[in-house]
Amino acid sequence: MSTTEIESKVKELREYEQLAQEASEAADSIKDEIKAVMGDAVELRAGEYKITWAPVTSQRLDAKGLRAALPDVAARFTTTTTTRRFCVA
Repeated sequence: MSTTEIESKVKELREYEQLAQEASEAADSIKDEIKAVMGDAVELRAGEYKITWAPVTSQRLDAKGLRAALPDVAARFTTTTTTRRFCVA
């Protein structure tokens, strides 16, 4: 692929990314409107749709705290991975 073709592909990519961002913002806005109608309700039915907005509790490991309190234990359970990050600047 030539430099001109790559440049064209990057331009096309940026246009699609902009469209995706706009669509995501529109979807978030609609979700916010529905949440405002729901208030404190956990479930809402609208025709064939069942909408839920329920609290979720989760627990996460504080890796930074573990490394500070028990560095040797944290080191034993730490793994290193390598990935490739795609970025267009």
